[in-house]
Amino acid sequence: MAEKSPFGEGASIKKPPLFCGLNYQFWKVRMKIFVESLDKEIWDAIENGPFIPMFEKDDVFFEKPWSQWTESGSKRAQYDCIAKNIITFALNSNEFFRVSKCGFAKEMWDRLEVTHERTNEIKKTRRKSQARRKRKQNKKEVNLCLMAKEEDDASSVSSCTSLNAEKYSQLLPAFKETHEEANRLTLLNNRLKGLNN
Repeated sequence: MAEKSPFGEGASIKKPPLFCGLNYQFWKVRMKIFVESLDKEIWDAIENGPFIPMFEKDDVFFEKPWSQWTESGSKRAQYDCIAKNIITFALNSNEFFRVSKCGFAKEMWDRLEVTHERTNEIKKTRRKSQARRKRKQNKKEVNLCLMAKEEDDASSVSSCTSLNAEKYSQLLPAFKETHEEANRLTLLNNRLKGLNN
């Protein structure tokens, strides 16, 4: 009988890791390692964009048209094409259509980064601001209760206590029932522990 390994099967070293919209940070690191293993120039094209040689005329820099690129520029353009191919093969259809209109590999990479990293930052910021807003609201409610308490006269206090007594009398049987159930479960748990030992 074959013994099962505790580890799952690894990914192919010939195919880029597939990204389906989940766990972007993990995919991003694996993708960088995969691309660098092929050629560091390809990773450079993703990280820094294609190399566009510049020429200077009267102290002003102009980009050379594609047709006038030097040999090194055309190599960089080739690296960019390879990088775009690798990125598109590493994406499922939803993510592919998100970046399909991008002209360069760097644009694709940046769009994925903004979509998936910035979204998490925005969610965290929203959660923090909602928590702050909630604390502020709770503080306001406490202050209003304290102000109302000071303004209450003796008759309103007595009406509050009668309301509280009504609620208490309704809650008491439920509390007793819950307490009995907890005691019963504790005894059962102790018995089961004894059987296990």
